Amino acid sequence: MRLNKYISQAGFTSRRKADQLIFNGQVKVNKQIITKPYFQVNPEQDIVEIQNHIIKINPKPFTLVLNKPIHVITSLFDPQNRTTIYDLLPPKIKQQRPIPIGRLDYFSEGLLLLTTDGELCYRVTHPKYKVEKIYLVRLRGKSIKEKLKKMEQGMTLLEGEYVFPAKTKIIKENKSFTLVEIIIKQGLNRQIRRMCRDLDLTILQLKRVQVGPIKLKNLKPGRHRLLNKKEINTLYSNVGLNPP
Repeated sequence: MRLNKYISQAGFTSRRKADQLIFNGQVKVNKQIITKPYFQVNPEQDIVEIQNHIIKINPKPFTLVLNKPIHVITSLFDPQNRTTIYDLLPPKIKQQRPIPIGRLDYFSEGLLLLTTDGELCYRVTHPKYKVEKIYLVRLRGKSIKEKLKKMEQGMTLLEGEYVFPAKTKIIKENKSFTLVEIIIKQGLNRQIRRMCRDLDLTILQLKRVQVGPIKLKNLKPGRHRLLNKKEINTLYSNVGLNPP
């Protein structure tokens, strides 16, 4: 098995980040530093260490959905001692170090998937698998249809990154705000916030309600639940993986 795949399947991090750790000389196999992601390891015999911590592939990976509240960090720890998503999880789950599939920033809320399967994380977040992420976005003001059309046509952000066409639908509109459903498949960092910024749209609330086939439903803020068998099968199948 390739070293980067071993690390991702162990749930330590995604495959792309595993490559970075390997290139940076932070990974050892049998006490030897390895800098090639394609280095072959035997999961039953070799000892893999990252930053002096031995990592092992979990017997069976799990995936859960968390309803992330605002003012919570999508990170293992925060140097400013703010609440992180891991503070919301029970010790039994936290100690298995599930990794977030994508991110939600400090002021965003809603559905966040966490998994111990690094390959699943890689595929759900990679643009080539075209996994839809659905958001409900409350925007200040009304009469914004022309600006939404620009989202639907695709646009280049101020930073120079091209954003694929999004799907938009106005759910509710009044004098104070417009509630819009926005569907994207790309998932750039703070993508919707930057799209709205460049279109001079002010976000009042940003909430993710669905990733692929997985819906937030009635899960309360700060609570989590493990995916059921049907959800697992559908999610894995959508990105070309065999369910565990």
